[in-house]
Amino acid sequence: MSFYEDKILPHIIDSACSMESVMQLRAKVVPLANGEVLEVGMGSGINLALYDASRVTKVWGLEPSLGMRDKAQKNLANSPVPVTWLSLRGEEIPLPDNSIDSVVLTFTLCSIPDWKLALQQMWRTLKPGGKLLFCEHGRAPEINIQKWQDRITPVWKKFAGGCHLNRPVKNYLEEGGFNVEEIHNLYVDKAPRIAGYVSYGVATKAGFAKTD
Repeated sequence: MSFYEDKILPHIIDSACSMESVMQLRAKVVPLANGEVLEVGMGSGINLALYDASRVTKVWGLEPSLGMRDKAQKNLANSPVPVTWLSLRGEEIPLPDNSIDSVVLTFTLCSIPDWKLALQQMWRTLKPGGKLLFCEHGRAPEINIQKWQDRITPVWKKFAGGCHLNRPVKNYLEEGGFNVEEIHNLYVDKAPRIAGYVSYGVATKAGFAKTD
């Protein structure tokens, strides 16, 4: 890992992902988590303060970046829920089948190299009737913005930890085996439109009934 990826990029990502407008969106999905939780791409632990300790028994924090795990120490110390790190990629989730009550996926899908394999791993570990709670930025609906996303992404991802601006969130979730039960789409305030189109909501395992 380069000095930039280990020391500089974590600070950039932490600042961008903890803006007030972004935190407001995170707060719409993270408190819905219950039971044993898998958070994919925990990063610096921004979501930890949003978990409801009366609903969550444990969080498995999947995060391959040592720099991000180091950055998370303060948030870990103040976490209302117990956390166990999994220092692996989204494509490598070392948890048993049907063992997780909630998967939390926030501003992570954009940067996973093999997104489909990672989603299949999330599907595998999620219990029947469990929920995938997502809040992700991705492909905008306007053609002119899509064109700029496609142009800029090859350069952008080199400096933004592999982040793709143009991934269609709902389509990817469905291709990964999930039913998108609830979705809301909007542009984040004060964010450039090429990077600020966000989708958040709830998905369940395709082929299983949703539970409350």
